[in-house]
Amino acid sequence: MTNPAQAPGPRNGDHCSVIAGTHAGKSGVVEDRKTSKTGHVTITVRQGNGIRFKTLAKNVAVAEQG
Repeated sequence: MTNPAQAPGPRNGDHCSVIAGTHAGKSGVVEDRKTSKTGHVTITVRQGNGIRFKTLAKNVAVAEQG
């Protein structure tokens, strides 16, 4: 079994863009990453204007830092 803390994907503090799902086209900073009982990883994204929304981690792409 994989440790969720070591799972690939967006981490708290990463800047990401939503590429699929209801919030496609939005971007922001990952605030809260959780793994559900069924194994799906959900994240809360805070946009620049302060609005937050939840989405599945598989629907986002992490922006390159640098």
